[in-house]
Amino acid sequence: MDANQSYFKRSEVSNSDLTELKNILYPSVQYGDKERAFKFGSLIDAMVTEPHRVDYFQMKVDEVEYTVDDFELGKEMLKALRTEAKKDPFLDNVLKLSDTQKHSIRKQQEFQYGGFTYHLDTRCKWDWWLPQFHFGGDLKTTFAESQKQFDEAVDFFDWDRSRSWYMDIENTTQDFVYAISKKNCKVFKHFIKRGDAVYERGKEKYNELAFKWWMLFI
Repeated sequence: MDANQSYFKRSEVSNSDLTELKNILYPSVQYGDKERAFKFGSLIDAMVTEPHRVDYFQMKVDEVEYTVDDFELGKEMLKALRTEAKKDPFLDNVLKLSDTQKHSIRKQQEFQYGGFTYHLDTRCKWDWWLPQFHFGGDLKTTFAESQKQFDEAVDFFDWDRSRSWYMDIENTTQDFVYAISKKNCKVFKHFIKRGDAVYERGKEKYNELAFKWWMLFI
């Protein structure tokens, strides 16, 4: 069993668990092919953070096959990210210095909801982790075609919730998201600091779901 498989079989609560709980509690219309989008996102993650898993000749990640169109788009998006790094020193350092796909586990993390204190074992997996600075960030694919659309997507897709969740597991003071557009291959970025509006909005979102998780499963 590889590291990724063992991570997903762990029992601690993850942000993905909270997403599944939200989908059960508050079902909503799903736009597009969710499974295909997830599969394509996994391709980009592997190309950027785990290139050893990518077989460019057979168009596979591990044993998962991709279409020619998806693989060609993935290569264009990877090229766009590398081109952006040439004029973005921070991104350049992220690509050069980060540990990738780092797992963080926190036992008995303390939560408070409505004045009530409880504890959960939690986990997360970073696309990028900068150990020398003790913070990390996330890589996304997006249909956004402008920075404004991407900023709106951070709230709409609950990426603010995931970043607050990650920050609090590792007790970091800052975080970041880079996203590559599937529409025009533009690269967008969003920086988050502990206590800012995005962090607080995300924490409010995860606090509600984490409390419901505790009530249902503990």
